[in-house]
Amino acid sequence: MPALVRVSAPPRASVPHRRGRGLAPWLAVAFFAVAIVVLGVFALARVIPGSKPAPPPPAPVAIVKITIPEGETRAQIALIAKEKGLTGSYLAASRYSSQLYPAHYGAPRGTPNLEGFLFPATYELYADSAARLLVSDQLQAFTERFGPHLAARARALHVTPYQLLTVASMVEREALIPGDRPKIAAVIYNRLRLGMPLGIDATLYYAVEQQQGIATYTGELTEAQLHIDSPYNTRTHTGLPPTPISNPGMASIEAAAHPAHVSYLYYVAGADGCGEQVFSNTIAEFEANVVAYQAAVQHNGGHPPTCKRSHK
Repeated sequence: MPALVRVSAPPRASVPHRRGRGLAPWLAVAFFAVAIVVLGVFALARVIPGSKPAPPPPAPVAIVKITIPEGETRAQIALIAKEKGLTGSYLAASRYSSQLYPAHYGAPRGTPNLEGFLFPATYELYADSAARLLVSDQLQAFTERFGPHLAARARALHVTPYQLLTVASMVEREALIPGDRPKIAAVIYNRLRLGMPLGIDATLYYAVEQQQGIATYTGELTEAQLHIDSPYNTRTHTGLPPTPISNPGMASIEAAAHPAHVSYLYYVAGADGCGEQVFSNTIAEFEANVVAYQAAVQHNGGHPPTCKRSHK
């Protein structure tokens, strides 16, 4: 910045009095001062940062919405994360996290991953976020919802919270309508008490997907697959599968925590094709229901029966 210029007028007595020229010296001094100020302004304009045109503002950061449906597996969620542009490996990020320890929920030592704890919901992340951030949000959502009341319900049912979550994961994959959830949970608990194999087809699909290294198997189970050598084969192994087989939502978790008060041991898809399961107490009733369903499939050209019920 230019130094201030102080202009001092000479003593009045030393200025000769001349008519019509009394203001001339003062005008010259004022002109000189103004010139210095103007020159200083121009000098400052050359050095003050920002005198050039300002750069354009940065583009807004994009937000992506990621919807995880209820009952998806880790492998299926990994495909969603990749499709949404998240970076890094979702499968690697969902193996372990210091944010949640399965052992705190009664999971056995050596539990291989966080299947079951990856809560299904809609999440918002910045575009190009790391997949581990989605895992973190899912684990936080789970811990916010799976509270002490559910742990208490697990104890009342004589299972660990992790086992309750495993039951919920099967209910999620088996139930097609909300009303069947607590009934399917009741069948699972009833069979566990009696030491019967659960015979849950959804666990076999999970076993096939793991064996083949695919996210989703949609074919009919073959005779060989019904006897697949896997701890997830609940036709040949008694008890629960070693881990959850999906990531259930709250409706299925609540159904596993509050099963229906029924004595059912069997169920099969209804012959009307409308989604309900037909429940029974005896093997004879179950076999009759199976025959009815198979006849409906045959009548529909080998395809699952089509629901003709009015939705009015």
